[in-house]
Amino acid sequence: MAVYQIIAVMLTMAALFSFLNYKTLKLPTTIGLMFFSLLMSLAIIGLHTLGLDLESQADAILNSIDFNQTLMHGMLSFLLFAGALHVDLGRLSKQKWVITSLATVGLLISTFLVGISSWWILGALGFHIDIIWCLLFGSLISPTDPIAVLAILKTANAPESLETKIAGESLFNDGVAVVVFIVLLSIATGGGEATVAHIATLFVEEAVGGVVFGLATGYLAFLMLRSVDNYTVEILITLALVTGGYAVAGAIHVSGPIAMVVCGLLIGNHGRALAMSDKTREHLDTFWELVDEILNAVLFVLIGFEVLVLSFSSDIIIAGVIMIFVILLARFISVGIPVTLLRASHQFTNGVISILTWGGLRGGISVALALSLPPGEARNIIVPITYVVVVFSILVQGLTVGRLIKHQVKSPSPV
Repeated sequence: MAVYQIIAVMLTMAALFSFLNYKTLKLPTTIGLMFFSLLMSLAIIGLHTLGLDLESQADAILNSIDFNQTLMHGMLSFLLFAGALHVDLGRLSKQKWVITSLATVGLLISTFLVGISSWWILGALGFHIDIIWCLLFGSLISPTDPIAVLAILKTANAPESLETKIAGESLFNDGVAVVVFIVLLSIATGGGEATVAHIATLFVEEAVGGVVFGLATGYLAFLMLRSVDNYTVEILITLALVTGGYAVAGAIHVSGPIAMVVCGLLIGNHGRALAMSDKTREHLDTFWELVDEILNAVLFVLIGFEVLVLSFSSDIIIAGVIMIFVILLARFISVGIPVTLLRASHQFTNGVISILTWGGLRGGISVALALSLPPGEARNIIVPITYVVVVFSILVQGLTVGRLIKHQVKSPSPV
């Protein structure tokens, strides 16, 4: 199917489901879109059993879309830049040690805990895969998805400091997770050595290189923005920064996601204050908010429809349900350790560990990384389990995290 036709179908579905959600359930937009996509997917499967074959046509459309390429090398740059554009750098700086510890130490702890636990649980259920693939599963399911998290935070009414912690962690930990994922994948496929030097080199190239590249390209764009006063030109400059910057980052093997977050923070703070007129700020904000909303809508529709092209068995579903609880426990531990150690020097909202645990949503990035695994038995097990976890995370955690925040913030509980 032609690219234009695919885009037309996805946008039409997103518009239809948005309308239905607004008129009926009135759920947060992203959750509503995914819910209706899942509902339609199940209806298509049901109609197939009755002899009406819509499933093969839907499969043809979905199989023509490379989810990993579409998200990781297409939509992600726009979504991360748009998300970072509205994050206050001053507030982020105050929480830098908390965010850094959660996005690095916390993520590594979660990767290890989920990896070891999944190896034991899957083995007990009769799935025999090497521990390195289980650690890969841990690395791809541990990062909180900035796209899902930022979309939900808009309606959660979290305290400012808590919102900054959640948003900051989600914006940065996906870049770290991708580096960990790349290292483990190279080991699993025999393309790399598990040496400290190899891992450290790759981390510096990807993560630190992404920060440096983001600062350099973001500052260049800032200088260009400051030299003109025309909102059309300035919007085009930011578009070039996102598309061109992400493409170059990939070509020179630095982290594109981290670079886009850095660019978004720089343009959204220094650029907004020192390089833009009020008119430009208004148009730029409106433009990137629309881009963010439209791409979010299409992404969550795609996630909902992915169920049509995945193979599920009763054992896989049972494994997925068990892993939901394992991942939540690992998240609780991986958040609890850094927060407990930092309590002496930082103030935390009541119930911060519980909120960070339940509010650590998994989304499209986890699905995209799972789908990037090479064909084989491990991939056939990991992909559907990842999907079960992501669906639970968005539909259940996403719908209840706002109520948890309201309850915990009022509660004297320190957890």
